[in-house]
Amino acid sequence: MANIKSAKKRARQAVKRNERNTSAKSMVRTALKKVVKALEAKDVAAAQEAYKTAEPLLDRFSSRGLIHRNKAARHKSRLQAKIKALAA
Repeated sequence: MANIKSAKKRARQAVKRNERNTSAKSMVRTALKKVVKALEAKDVAAAQEAYKTAEPLLDRFSSRGLIHRNKAARHKSRLQAKIKALAA
């Protein structure tokens, strides 16, 4: 355990940051799962709606550095391609 005052503060900050990041990553994963579930149910309208909520989350958290920007782009690209294929 930290003994120095600044180290104690850093430890507190790390805990808060960890909780925030974990929550955000979970939110992104849940949004992606909703899109995938709609695709598996072959519901194009629901998939598009779920994608509309997932896309800004991916953009927001990739710009903040929570997930890599290429990972966000890869998810968006693959989901968009699956939605297009299902619609066709």
